[in-house]
Amino acid sequence: MASDTILIPGIDTPLSRVALGTWAIGGWMWGGPDDDNGVRTIHAALDEGINLIDTAPVYGFGHSEEIVGRALAEKPNKAHIATKLGLHWVGEDEKNMKVFRDSRPARIRKEVEDSLRRLRVETIDLEQIHWPDDKTPIDESARELQKLHQEGKIRALGVSNFSPEQMDIFREVAPLATIQPPLNLFERTIEKDILPYAEKHKAVVLAYGALCRGLLTGKMSSDTTFPKDDLRSNDPKFQKPNFEKYLAAVAEFEKLAEKRGKSAMAFAVRWVLDQGPVIALWGARKPGQVSGVKDVFGWSLTDEEKKAVDDILARHVPDAIDPTFMAPPSRD
Repeated sequence: MASDTILIPGIDTPLSRVALGTWAIGGWMWGGPDDDNGVRTIHAALDEGINLIDTAPVYGFGHSEEIVGRALAEKPNKAHIATKLGLHWVGEDEKNMKVFRDSRPARIRKEVEDSLRRLRVETIDLEQIHWPDDKTPIDESARELQKLHQEGKIRALGVSNFSPEQMDIFREVAPLATIQPPLNLFERTIEKDILPYAEKHKAVVLAYGALCRGLLTGKMSSDTTFPKDDLRSNDPKFQKPNFEKYLAAVAEFEKLAEKRGKSAMAFAVRWVLDQGPVIALWGARKPGQVSGVKDVFGWSLTDEEKKAVDDILARHVPDAIDPTFMAPPSRD
């Protein structure tokens, strides 16, 4: 049985293999913020045994980090913080905001200082480049992060959405502790290259989208709709006729989960953890949405269950859609 905690190089405390994802708490692309509920959600996650909170400045343009900072100030020494940088935004309000990749050294330093202030901490446990910036040499970005690491402002460094070739360049300049790609029952591209890379180089994978933006909760039906300011309104998985195919697969996953006395959510997240040195990000914006996290721990899928998962996918979604719709544009 695999351990349900894991060590990230540079962080001394064993971390829970489920982390709280806070994109939705920031409000942007999730129907707007609800600060008090966001704080209660973070506290509920801590009560469930989660001790790693993953956030980013772009989640609500600083708002998610501010809520995380407020929540952890009310319950100090209860959790570690992973955040990100490398996305710049311009605009007067969220509806008209333009987001683009920017990992220039000056931008990196500014983002770290801003994140420290919003999070109310002196050191960021894990700082990650959110998306590769094709206009800035990766080694320049890595070198600036390494400086901030040496200055004591960051404990560990990571990247998100990078290819193995891009990570090789990063690693020539700075230690790479973590990799954050999408991974869930429906989005499995990283099995081919990123997971083997992580194991080879002893990096921990932070799998985002472990519940596939709520699709794997078992709480959606063909009648479920999403407002225009919800990112799922632009996700092809949630559009007909794809939506019905994915829901049919979820219904079969639920039956597999029931045989183990588990929820669809616990089954889906346990599958993610069984893929290797992985922490699954469990996104939530309401306290009730973290209920059941403890059901993920203390067991693993059998070989028969893993084969059943593959058979279900082959029948219902043989050509699963990758989440490329979320990729932000390059800098002009």
